[in-house]
This record gives sequence, structure tokens and C-alpha cells, in this order.
Amino acid sequence: MESHVGDGGAMDVDDTRLEAMSAQPLMTRDYETRPALVYERLRQRHGPVAPVDLLGVPAWLVLGYRESLQVLQDDDAWPKGLENWRARSEGRVPADWPLGPSLEVNHVLIQGGPGYQPLRTAWDAALKPFQDPRHPQTKRLKTAVTAHADELITLLGQGGGTGVADLSAQFARPLPLMVASHLLGFPGSQGDDALMDMRRVLDAGPDAEPALERLLETLVELAAAKRTRPGDDFPSYLLATHPDLSLDALARELFMLLGMTSDHVGILISNTVVEVIAGEGGARASLSAGMVRETMNRVVMRKPPLVNFVPRFAAKDTPLGNYTIREGDPVWVSSAAAHADPVFADHVVANTTISTRAHLAWGAGRRQCPARELASTVAATGVSRLFERFSHLELALPVDQLPWRSSPFMRGLRSLPVRYELASPVALLAPEEQERAAEPESDTPDTPDTPGTVVTDQAVQRRSSLWRYLTGLIRTGR
Repeated sequence: MESHVGDGGAMDVDDTRLEAMSAQPLMTRDYETRPALVYERLRQRHGPVAPVDLLGVPAWLVLGYRESLQVLQDDDAWPKGLENWRARSEGRVPADWPLGPSLEVNHVLIQGGPGYQPLRTAWDAALKPFQDPRHPQTKRLKTAVTAHADELITLLGQGGGTGVADLSAQFARPLPLMVASHLLGFPGSQGDDALMDMRRVLDAGPDAEPALERLLETLVELAAAKRTRPGDDFPSYLLATHPDLSLDALARELFMLLGMTSDHVGILISNTVVEVIAGEGGARASLSAGMVRETMNRVVMRKPPLVNFVPRFAAKDTPLGNYTIREGDPVWVSSAAAHADPVFADHVVANTTISTRAHLAWGAGRRQCPARELASTVAATGVSRLFERFSHLELALPVDQLPWRSSPFMRGLRSLPVRYELASPVALLAPEEQERAAEPESDTPDTPDTPGTVVTDQAVQRRSSLWRYLTGLIRTGR
């Protein structure tokens, strides 16, 4: 033990090496069902920084709000980049580690070193047309999100003006997938399989590695197409700003964008719906006042979709919390745990219409999420359209019985069963139209991606495996 003087005065710092500690597994049944309890146990035992076993690999988990800011805001002391990971360099990370496939993809979220800043500059420039309200692409994007949301709600309503639905499977998850196809410029419905593989990678299951291989192959093909025939889309803008990107490097960046606009946004939509239907009064008051962004802000404080950020690494031996973090040790900042830290939580005023912006849901510092405005726009537009089109929504299960899924990165609902009533009837498809919607894909060529257009053609949707899947989920009656 050594003495260290921090913000709170003198304290003892444990200099035991991470690999010598008997860390408790993080991914347990309790973490799946009650992660807040797991964080609190770790906090009580270790303080604001705790050693954990992350699927067989030891790591430091940052639980404290102040300590999280310290790590996130100091890129020099806590750099990203797997080349900084001592255990990996020494061959002590198993080759079949479940998180390996997603962390080995060296995109803007993972990358460190001198290559990061030019890449981040290109990201900011490529996203600006879709995030800056002064650009026509931003207006077209919002129009596309609204159109896709209406398509999904109308399809759901084929089961009747009232009924039961899974808003996660039938709305919250497919909406950002459809938007991602628009952003990446996938022709027609070709992006469906790639987007579903993205979800498998984020879930870090046994099929994550083959899913990643398929996904990157598809994205390399898309990157090659955009280099030859650029369009009004993110990959074309990224190439224009950073023309030296190889096809493989561009595919990795598209992988990153898919992760942000698919799983993350889908979880945010579902969590916001639950908070409005069953949460405390502040969320409902915000939504009824037309403040959807404020409602979402309250949600990400209570249930952030991205619960643990990708790792950073100690540049040198550094005291953090009650421990000395050794050079090259992996450090995972937990936004969910930081939001539950009394240092933060005790200063959040409940049942108010306006809440704090000091949360960490989008990160902090220079490496704050570059697509945060894009993700917020997609989620806010989707949620707004949902509550405009439905006159009544109620949970079909008690809120404490909703099924959750947790990965080392994300936490979201497996399903969101609701009873609904549409505000106005929808035009029902004729029986023969419903049959055609579920038919296998035809040999009809895909619709080309014309700059500035939104593909909403019903023939394209009928060829889509995603659309056929959604058609199969329609339930009639209450």
C-alpha cells in the first residue's frame, strides 16, 4: 500500500497487480437481470474502481463519476488503441476471447495513435451534412426516418386498429436498420443481412466471429462501389474527406457507423417508450410538453444503452480510485455505474421537466461520440411518430418482468410487448398483397441508390428479408 493525495485528501492505494487479484466475473446472472446491484456490490467492496473478470480476461471497471471523467477527458494518460494493452502484447489474451472480434476491428471508436485525429476529422466532416440542420441532407434524413417509422407502424396495424405487438422487434430495432441502409447508401434491401450480422457482433455471442467476417466482406463490397460511384451518403463523404482510406479501412468505419445507428438507437427508442409509459412523472411531463429530446436525456441517465465504453489503457502506473493501475492495464469506463454513483445521482433532481446534461451516455472529452446528434435525431423522430400514431400504449407485462439482454457493451430489452390502439385506421393490405409481402426475393434487380432519394417502394420492401420477417410478426386482436 502507498499513500496518495487525491481530491478527497490522503488515502491508501493498493498496488497489487491486476493479474494477481482474484477478480469476480462481471457477466453473471445478476448482471443480466440486476446490473445496478452488481455495480453497487463492486462499489462497496472496492470503491470507485474495481477489478473484474471480463469473460476470462482481467480488467479494471471504473464505477465512479469523477474517476470516469478523469479517464475520458485525458487521452494522453488513458489512450485508446489495442497496441497499448500489455496482456495482449504478451500473448495473455485468449485467441477465442468472445470480445476479440469486435475490439480487433480498428475503427474510429477503437483506434489510438497518430492516425486517430485525421480519421476523426474526416468523420466529423462526413457526418456534418446529416447532423447540421442548415444542410438539406439533415432535413431529408428526418423525412426518411419519419417515412420509415410510418411504414413500420402501418405494417404493424395490419393486425387491426387495436392489438398486441412487440415494439422492440417490430419498431425499435428495424427502424434504425432501415435508416442505416439510407445513410450507407445500400441499394434496395441488400443491407438487411449485414445489419443483422452487426447485432450478432455487438451481442458478443458464439457466432460473433463468423458474423463479423461476413459483415466486413459485405462492407468492403459496398466501399468499392462507393469509390467507383459515389452518392449522397456517409461512405462517399468519408472517402471525399479522407481519400487515402483503403477499402478495408473504410469498411471498418462503416462497421462503426452501423453499430451506432442500429443497436444503440434501437435500445434508446425502446427505453424511452418504457420510461414514458411506466416511468416517473418527469418523463411523461417532458413528452407531453413536446420535449422528446429532454425525455431521452432523462432515459440515458437512468438506462444508458451503451453501459460500458471500449477500453482505454494506462500510459504509465497511475493511481485511480483505491488502486494503482499499471502501465498497459485495460480500463473500462461504465457509464451506467457512474450515473449511479452518489456523487452524480444525488445531484439529479427527480420529477422535473428539465434535467442535467452532465451524464456520460455519449462519452466525454475530445473522443465524445461523433454521431450523437445523428443517433438522437433518429431516436427522437421515431419516438415522436410512435406516440403521434398511437392513441394508447400500455405494457403487456409488468415493468419489472420485461426481459433484458446484456452484453459487455450494451443493455437493452429482448422484447417490448405492448397493447396498442391506433389513433386512426390504417389502409389494410388485401390478402393477395399480404401473400406477396411474404414471398421469397425475386430476381428483380435492386433499385439503384440515387443521390438524395429515400427508397420506400413497396416492391423493394416485399423482396426484403427484414420486411418478410416483420410481416410474420403481425398479431391480430387483443
